[in-house]
Amino acid sequence: MTLLRVEKVSKHFGSLIAVNDVSMTVEPGELRAVIGPNGAGKTTFFNLISGFLTPTFGRVMFDGEDVTQLLPARRVWRGIARTFQITEVFPELTIRENLRIAVEVASGYRLRVWQSQDADGEVKARVVDLLEMSGLTEKADRLVGELAHGDQRATEIMMALALKPRLLLLDEPTAGMGDQETYDITQLIRKLHRDQKLTIVLIEHDMRVVFHLADRIMVLDQGKFLAEGTPQDIAANEAVQAAYLGKAAA
Repeated sequence: MTLLRVEKVSKHFGSLIAVNDVSMTVEPGELRAVIGPNGAGKTTFFNLISGFLTPTFGRVMFDGEDVTQLLPARRVWRGIARTFQITEVFPELTIRENLRIAVEVASGYRLRVWQSQDADGEVKARVVDLLEMSGLTEKADRLVGELAHGDQRATEIMMALALKPRLLLLDEPTAGMGDQETYDITQLIRKLHRDQKLTIVLIEHDMRVVFHLADRIMVLDQGKFLAEGTPQDIAANEAVQAAYLGKAAA
């Protein structure tokens, strides 16, 4: 069964049409990229999938269920987690503490006044797993606000993973990074896709990352669907080349 089906969604802000009649399907285990020039509507499209915005028209189906009207938290519980363009972490806490908060939320323990010894052990074990998975173990007890941007982004990605998603949405995961940080985050994303069998959809400007990671790519331009296909298809698409060059497609 298709995991995510976005059906002819549009989002209007008064007279501005940010997303215009866009559809997309994502199969379980797929790693999909959404690309497009600045102002193409990519983040708005992500917000429609994750519930931070409600479509003006169209609907969002997740695992066969219509989630169009569900709040973001409800979608998280159904298996959709995301990161943001601006890294969302607790900078005054350590990596370990950030991950612990995410694990406790995912387990429902944050709603309890106290935890049993067994529950506390489960939380600690899950945090250790996430640290090892991300390669952050040696930095686990450093304050996140003191870390390089790449490590902060990796922490945020692992906090999203702690929510046990079936679909992980990554918004500009390598934005603002140098070559080594970009490489490290790209390797982390590939590892999560391969080893954790995660379905991932990412927005990304760095075409090196997109063409290295994605199984399929969807291109938006001025809020509209422009093209979709394999990395090879997209690289050869004249309409995509024209959009990125700022020319009208023939």
